[in-house]
Amino acid sequence: MSKPPPAIETLKDDVKTSWQRFLDLVEALRPELYRYCRYLTRNAWDAEDLVQESLMRAFVTLGTVFSDVPRPRAWLFRTASNLWIDRVRRSRLELAAAAPPALEPGQEPRAPREAAGTLLVQLPPQERAAVVLKDVFDFSLEEVADTLSTTVGAVKAALHRGRGRLTAPLAEAPAREPAPGVLDAFCDAFNARDMERLTALLLDSATVEIVGVVTEYGPEAPKDPRTGSFAGTMSPITYDERGGVPAELLEGYLGSIPRCEVRRHRDSWVLLFWYEHVQGPRVRTVMTVETDGDRIARVRNYFFTPDVIAEICAELGVPFQVNGYRYWPGAAPPPTPSTREGDGA
Repeated sequence: MSKPPPAIETLKDDVKTSWQRFLDLVEALRPELYRYCRYLTRNAWDAEDLVQESLMRAFVTLGTVFSDVPRPRAWLFRTASNLWIDRVRRSRLELAAAAPPALEPGQEPRAPREAAGTLLVQLPPQERAAVVLKDVFDFSLEEVADTLSTTVGAVKAALHRGRGRLTAPLAEAPAREPAPGVLDAFCDAFNARDMERLTALLLDSATVEIVGVVTEYGPEAPKDPRTGSFAGTMSPITYDERGGVPAELLEGYLGSIPRCEVRRHRDSWVLLFWYEHVQGPRVRTVMTVETDGDRIARVRNYFFTPDVIAEICAELGVPFQVNGYRYWPGAAPPPTPSTREGDGA
């Protein structure tokens, strides 16, 4: 395959530098943005997806607007709100188009809220966003209206309707299925440090991501000893002039290579990676894996998403340590969820 022209490589470096500067500027807002997205989406994975999508949309928008951005917090919340509302509306249109035929007499209907895990999920998108912004984040009516691109009167009406609907019972937990064998095979290969066996589990079309940092395509890129994500996970965590995890977030870390473990979280399976610390083993990253038969189609590594690591590990009751939001050198990171004492490995 031919190399891209030099101008493309230069532009790529310029964009990467600008993207990192942008993330540095909004880093202090990310914990609160994650909380907002978590209220909207109902789970950690979709929340982090919405955070990443909102940051990318906001970054691109900066290059296409000529007016000032007076309130970065409200601007990011508006970006997330618009993306989420559009997503919900599209999914409802798709569901309506694929709606099953009416039930025959005597058939049992499906539970009307079987996918709902919270009362809030019942609300239409505009109402849910309004309730969260006002009742959770204490936005003024004017700020809510600005964030949702509507009027104060419409916000008042949405709040009235939304608060009145929060009365339905919680849904039953879904049935649990055994973990796909490919996840056990992944852990076995990783813990044996067998890179060839590990990457052989990937489809040729697989993607491997360190969320918010890098996306790799196919089995070869993840095992590259210089830049590969699998190769990096099989190496001790470091920090030098090129970046890494800052020293203040490596307190107590013993320089170990992690151990992989499959764990059940809610209605899905996750991979936990345990690193040795003075205080004992702690989880420093979580991965999700999408499978296609006995092969892996997608791996997502949440190493640089402290909000996700904190939430998942807290729900599982395991001790953890976070790594901040970025790998490149910069100012000292703002406070992030760092540890939680639990039962351990």
